[in-house]
Amino acid sequence: MAGLLTELFRAPRPIVGVVHLLPLPGAPRTAAPLDAVLERARADARALAEGGCDGLIVENFGDAPFLPGPVGPETVAALTVAARELAALGLPLGVNVLRNDARAALGIAAAAGARFIRVNVHTGVMATDQGLIEGRAHETLRLRRALGADVKLFVDVLVKHAVPLGAPDLAQAARDAVHRGLADAIIVTGPGTGQATDLADLRAARAAVPGTPLFAGSGVTAATAREVLALADGAIVGTAFERDGVSGNPVDVARVRALVQAARKP
Repeated sequence: MAGLLTELFRAPRPIVGVVHLLPLPGAPRTAAPLDAVLERARADARALAEGGCDGLIVENFGDAPFLPGPVGPETVAALTVAARELAALGLPLGVNVLRNDARAALGIAAAAGARFIRVNVHTGVMATDQGLIEGRAHETLRLRRALGADVKLFVDVLVKHAVPLGAPDLAQAARDAVHRGLADAIIVTGPGTGQATDLADLRAARAAVPGTPLFAGSGVTAATAREVLALADGAIVGTAFERDGVSGNPVDVARVRALVQAARKP
């Protein structure tokens, strides 16, 4: 567990900052040319790096409502350009193609030099605002092997903005993700973007798969970072880093510094 984290992030409790892209070409709310989207992404990534983040993850956050299946070639192309630019900053980079296009994310990561991808539904079936989404671990793992890509799979367990079909047993879902879905790391979130991750859920996931890196994936703030990181091995932070704590706003470097410093207090 520690080996994977130090290999990727060179930090024992990494803080991964999210670059929430503005709507990409072809998305319903597209308003800016791709050059403007990239300029904002670079500014946000620089603020995250300056504030002390150990890694970055880029996602097509502005493209809602998201497709339940594969995204279009225009989205893959734009995300690849963005990922290449952000990878050049030197921090370990991840890719998340919303809502759940792990194949596209792997291809983008391999082309852009990203080190990991996030998969919202890797195993099981979740009822979401996009409808039912089925995990396709069998496809994702086979594509990674075919590409020969050293790209780690960070997968959500009972992902936010969704409910599982059947009994919501987080511990069993974590075991399935790791032992049957071969996840490299797991992510536990609150019910929605910016909403706190339940500490009891972190404890349940840790007990279920004690040897697997565990990330808190939503709602971590400067006030809660130390408490969360006493249970989790890292945190993926978006909303708390953005101006006024509002999802989609530009990253505020002062907010980044405050959270990172709070997380690292002895």
